[in-house]
Amino acid sequence: MYKRIYVPVDDSQTSNLALNEACRLAKEMSAAVRLVHVVDLAQFGWGGTEFLDASELQQSIKQAGSQVLAQSESLAAGLGVVAETQILESWGDKISSVLMDDAGEWGADLIVMGTHGYSGLMHILMGSVAEGLLKLADVPVLLVRNSEQE
Repeated sequence: MYKRIYVPVDDSQTSNLALNEACRLAKEMSAAVRLVHVVDLAQFGWGGTEFLDASELQQSIKQAGSQVLAQSESLAAGLGVVAETQILESWGDKISSVLMDDAGEWGADLIVMGTHGYSGLMHILMGSVAEGLLKLADVPVLLVRNSEQE
């Protein structure tokens, strides 16, 4: 049914739960899996960093993102799934748009991601990448919620 499963990851337990579900589906359907992590480099790309080396900070952010992907790739491998990985860069764009553009280019036919399920003030302050993705998606989206607070 699904042949290309797209999985945005971060370093949260909620993300790991979604990855577990994506791997279970991928094994059952012999689907390809793409793990992606978005790094936002805009915060260090413009003024205000006179006392900091912006390019060094951006490189550190990319390295941290690579570590997140390596951990997720290892988790997938432990579940019997070989996944491709990709760091995506945002320069102030909405993360949901960056993800949707990449998912479309890759040809994803299912997106699996975690959601923290924030509501009220936390939702206003934190926003929701999952909600933004749902509004943009033209393929099915499976949201996995962590019932425990992180």
